[in-house]
Amino acid sequence: MARPDKAATVAELTDRFRESNAAVLTEYRGLTVAQLKELRVALRGNATYAVVKNTLTAIAAKEAGLGELSEQLEGPSAIAFVTGDPVAVAKGLRDFAKANPALVIKGGTLDGRLATAKDFTTLADLEPREVLLAKLAGAFKAQLYQAAYLFTAPASQAVRTIDALRQKQESAEGSAA
Repeated sequence: MARPDKAATVAELTDRFRESNAAVLTEYRGLTVAQLKELRVALRGNATYAVVKNTLTAIAAKEAGLGELSEQLEGPSAIAFVTGDPVAVAKGLRDFAKANPALVIKGGTLDGRLATAKDFTTLADLEPREVLLAKLAGAFKAQLYQAAYLFTAPASQAVRTIDALRQKQESAEGSAA
């Protein structure tokens, strides 16, 4: 490969690192071309999956401010550059790795910080975004109901007290007559 081609590849990888909110580094040794295509299709919409050269990737990571990523660049490497939901990509990679044990998640970056394979496994174990948002909305709703009850409790207690006094007075007048 000519020097200008390498410079263009480094520039493209640097841009991908800067534009993505996560990058998952994997080892793909033992996967067939068909399996890699299947993985790319599974990640489509949230990430792009590319086989990369370690030396060029290390240079690009350093230029993007992610120099510590070069420690994870050993053996054949491919990177999933995440532009969508990182949780969906982590789940997709985990599920694909269960079906195809040759895929190994080595680590990567998440929001500009170095992440380990365990971090991505933990991320994959999270519930879907919609479920977490629904739980949060339910918690807010419960707090609002509790606040509304607390605000209406003194008024309803006052009404019950006044009603009890009225009934007591009516029974006192009824027994006096």
